Amino acid sequence: MGIYQKLGVLYYLVYNPEFWQRDRHRPFEVYKLVNGQYQLESGEPYWMPEVGLGIGRCQTIFGNLPQEQLAWFDQNGHRYLSEAEAERQQKERLAARLRALGEDPDQLL
Repeated sequence: MGIYQKLGVLYYLVYNPEFWQRDRHRPFEVYKLVNGQYQLESGEPYWMPEVGLGIGRCQTIFGNLPQEQLAWFDQNGHRYLSEAEAERQQKERLAARLRALGEDPDQLL
């Protein structure tokens, strides 16, 4: 942390979902450089106005297994989807639209 502090890095993030108790931290910590010292911030997702993004944890499916991971959020706290999630969501919307039109999307391929 000291190196980043000397470099003037505005935010320092600790994400330690497995060993946080052993390391005497929370599983997710955001520190902000204020007057040359890092201060532990609160809130999740944590909004960083300087970059126009929030960061926090979310539950996702990775390889058919539920998993916690870090993600970016918008100012309203909505998570930005990964490319794979966005593609899957687009396919699901298209399939629903086809069903509404009386077509079976599984029979079109």
